Amino acid sequence: MAHSGVSASQLRDHSKALIFEIAEMRDAAEEGYSNDRCSINLPFDKKIAKEASLLAKRHKGVDALVVVGIGGSNLGTIAVQEAVLGKLHNQAGVGPKVFYSDTVDTYAMKDLLRILAGLRKAGKTVVVNGVSKSGGTTETTANFEILTEFLRKTDRRADEHIVVTSDEGSPFWKLAEKKGYHRLAIPKKVGGRYSVMSAVGQYPLRAIGVDVDQLLKGAADMRKACLGGDIGKNPAAQRAALLHHHYLHGKNIADMFYFCPDLESVGRWYRQLMGESIGKEWDLRHKMRVQCGMTPTVSIGSTDLHSMAQLYLGGPVDKFTTFVTLDGKRSAGAGGVSVPRDKEYEALVPHIQGRKLSELMDAIYQGISIAYSKNERPYCHVGLHGKDEYQIGALLQMHMMEMMYLGRLLGVNPFDQPNVEAYKVETKRILAGK
Repeated sequence: MAHSGVSASQLRDHSKALIFEIAEMRDAAEEGYSNDRCSINLPFDKKIAKEASLLAKRHKGVDALVVVGIGGSNLGTIAVQEAVLGKLHNQAGVGPKVFYSDTVDTYAMKDLLRILAGLRKAGKTVVVNGVSKSGGTTETTANFEILTEFLRKTDRRADEHIVVTSDEGSPFWKLAEKKGYHRLAIPKKVGGRYSVMSAVGQYPLRAIGVDVDQLLKGAADMRKACLGGDIGKNPAAQRAALLHHHYLHGKNIADMFYFCPDLESVGRWYRQLMGESIGKEWDLRHKMRVQCGMTPTVSIGSTDLHSMAQLYLGGPVDKFTTFVTLDGKRSAGAGGVSVPRDKEYEALVPHIQGRKLSELMDAIYQGISIAYSKNERPYCHVGLHGKDEYQIGALLQMHMMEMMYLGRLLGVNPFDQPNVEAYKVETKRILAGK
């Protein structure tokens, strides 16, 4: 808090407006899936966990999984997978390979089909998981149709290896039912950007070996903390208050700065969460045009210190930064990678010989945090004890509840995204030749 640019009294003033929202959030925790805030109950849903687990066990031993979805239908899954298993998971050769098919790009699809064809030729098993609440998304429907056709041509048991995750009773659900595909339901009130703890994320993550039970435990424990009435001990409410304060004082860019490359997709997930939740044209009651929103950006330490630090430290003071770091000692442990001891290199960069990479990253973070303070650039710090399932589950849950609280402070609806439909409507009109 010392470097956030917000005093304790200012934080309390912003937080007073959250008293009623915290009470409503607590009510939602007792109301199942009847409330827009109901995604906070997903970590406790044993039915969803059982269904996703059983299907993942049925597909145990598959060689590749393709998740077909876009936006909230795949960003959470990518975020958890890369954080826990690493961005180089497919190259590491441990467990099933995982691919994501989102936008309709000819080159990307041709490359994916070529990879899958090679796997099938080698006798490997491929599973396709289509994810869409309605199935009415142009990109998802097109890619799903292409990939399931490929599977039917190359796999006699193709129908056993196709999974549809959707709202129960949706057109996509009914299509899957007609074709005999496996089906997993998304609670209707759970929006895409809040759905990572539902079957949307649970099934594919379980299928590729992520410990989803620990992910849910981290989320459940964080929910408890974020329902607390003491703002000083409620991390989601506290972050919402900080963001709100800086938004009111002209800092309309929220930069998530991760000091671990494997967390980059957590930032991309957060970017959607913030963009769709608080980027609104109208206020909560649709009576006043507010054109509200902060622009979320993603930075990676230390990579972007060599591309963006000049702007961040010398440019406009229009950003509020969140530094996210890993505890080097806990995350690297005895197996941490160290720089060799070679005196010839000492003259190039002194004091790094024999040091663990985690020590170097810690020093770099400390250096940039001091530079931010000296240049009066406001920031806060989120420290993780590692990037295991428990830690990532807690982090994502905090951010989802943070965005619900921020919506209340800004007076907008954090659960809808009416303007997203604009391009969808026009795209379908163009395809229809109208």
